Order: sequence, then structure tokens, then C-alpha cells
Amino acid sequence: MSEATIVVVEDDQHIADLVELYLRQEGFRVVQAATGERGIEAVRDQRPRMVILDVGLPGGMDGLEVCRRLRSDTDVPILMLTARDGEIDRVLGL
Repeated sequence: MSEATIVVVEDDQHIADLVELYLRQEGFRVVQAATGERGIEAVRDQRPRMVILDVGLPGGMDGLEVCRRLRSDTDVPILMLTARDGEIDRVLGL
């Protein structure tokens, strides 16, 4: 059986590496992307089983916009990774 792929979209390399370490220990193949644009490309290229997405990505495309774009053409499960704890942030994530 081949490994299931998970795309981790996270700009903080230390966090991305830690998430990858734990996922690999559980038998997953991990593809990292440091920007929203690269995350979208990775999802289209890899067709992962799941995406772990940092809401607070810097630059032109934050995690919420990445989520919107992914939802426009895929139903891949997305786990939001965030330090935000406001109620409005939770509602926007949903």
C-alpha cells in the first residue's frame, strides 16, 4: 500500500518540520509548501488525502484565501493551523 500524502502549508519552517516529523512517524508522506500559491500548486499536483493549512500566511494570500481557492475545485479535508482565537476567526475558518 502506498503512503497517503498530506500537504502542509506553513511559512514557519520549524513548525512545518515538526508537523512533518509527527506525520511521517504515523506513516504519511508529507509535502511542504511555504506560501499559499505553492500550497495550491502542491494540492493540484499531489492530490493529497488532507491539507494542514496555516491561517496566518504572510504575503499576498493568507490561509483563508487559500482555503477559498481550494474549495472552488476540490473537497480535500483541510485542517486549519492557527494561533488566532477570536470568534470571528473561527467563523471565517468554517
